[in-house]
Amino acid sequence: MNTVPDHRSLPIVYVVDDDELVRGALASLLRSVSLEVRVFDSTEAFLAAPKAAGPSCLVLDVRLRGRSGLAFQQLLFESGLPHMPIIFMTAHGDIAMSVKAMKAGAMDFLSKPFGEQEMIDAVNAALACDTQRLAAERDLDDVRACWESLTPRECEVLGHVAAGLMNKQIAHLLGIAEITAKIHRSQAMRKMQSRSVADLVRKMEALGVGDLAPLSHTRAHEGHKPS
Repeated sequence: MNTVPDHRSLPIVYVVDDDELVRGALASLLRSVSLEVRVFDSTEAFLAAPKAAGPSCLVLDVRLRGRSGLAFQQLLFESGLPHMPIIFMTAHGDIAMSVKAMKAGAMDFLSKPFGEQEMIDAVNAALACDTQRLAAERDLDDVRACWESLTPRECEVLGHVAAGLMNKQIAHLLGIAEITAKIHRSQAMRKMQSRSVADLVRKMEALGVGDLAPLSHTRAHEGHKPS
């Protein structure tokens, strides 16, 4: 699923339904509330079309010619394609079907005929969810860029900082002067834009870098004798 830059970051609703009348009605409804809409008559056509990088959601019919909407949802999940909130709609749904869709990550499951406001509310909720996801991804990208700006030594020092060690303990473990450890710590915390150890730990956990300190608290305390 190709994406193209969308500097406007306008929310977009993608509609996939093989019924031309349904596609037209949904497009008119959603455009009436100032949403940009792109319609497709098949999942294949949807996949082939470029996707904007801004917030978006997919309104997907369950029963389509060829691959069903539920099968397409599973394909998206297994392929690791960019996440996009899905709102299912069907005239032939049942509880088991809706439960399966929701467990697989669908945002909503609407039975035809549905109310206009019901669809508008579902779409707005899906777009709000995707807006939050994109913001979280941007924040994580910023944190990753900060981490990648660190030197190997700074990474090592921050691993010990995250483990709760003091500058004197870090210096002892690394075989460097305490003032050097302090400088490394200060520079690394500045690069990570972290004002506290708690904030640093949160960012490291978000990146999945884990505990970079090769030695434990216990060894640090055993090797350090207070002056």
